[in-house]
Amino acid sequence: MDHTHDAADHRPPRNPGENQAQWDQRYSEMEKLWSGQPNGVLLAETRGLTPGRVLDVGCGEGADALWLAEQGWDVTALDVSRVALDRAAHEADQRGVQLRWVHAGLVEAALPPASFELVSAQYPALLRTAENRAEHALLDAVAVGGVLLIVHHPTPTTAEASAHGFNPDDYVSPAGVAALLGENWLLEVNETRPRHVATGAGSHHTADMVVRARRLR
Repeated sequence: MDHTHDAADHRPPRNPGENQAQWDQRYSEMEKLWSGQPNGVLLAETRGLTPGRVLDVGCGEGADALWLAEQGWDVTALDVSRVALDRAAHEADQRGVQLRWVHAGLVEAALPPASFELVSAQYPALLRTAENRAEHALLDAVAVGGVLLIVHHPTPTTAEASAHGFNPDDYVSPAGVAALLGENWLLEVNETRPRHVATGAGSHHTADMVVRARRLR
């Protein structure tokens, strides 16, 4: 899969600048970090949606964003890593595809509220705060009638998390986002489903947590 941003690979950064530096370093260590293929859940869950404005959160090297653009979506793709965005923009130029690239974290981007018919966060490494700022940023970005799609790996066991030196509670999860949905939202999907990826990034993960919610008003 493309941009499976495993939180387990990084301890929580102390500030946005440190977060950017961590991801820039990670991308710089490899010529190509992800597979270049759009994520399977995105393909499945957008089937039947009418293309409109979409926000790709943590777009990485751009596989999801480029695929969405080629399906007729008006794409805004956001990532903290300049290295990743440069790669994504180069690929877009090669394909002759037009997108908006935003070099920022989700919270720091201060996106216009209720601006996107689809907000997609595929395996995001979004840090939690006491105020749930990242979760609210995801929800606030969705237009009335629009869809929020957040996908992640199942929460690791305490032993697994400890072995990778991180606490899963430090990061936003689909369940955490679903818990904040109020009467203005319809929860359409909230499940763990099998994941079938034989090779490449994330191939050791065998399941996905999927939350899909529609904003009613």
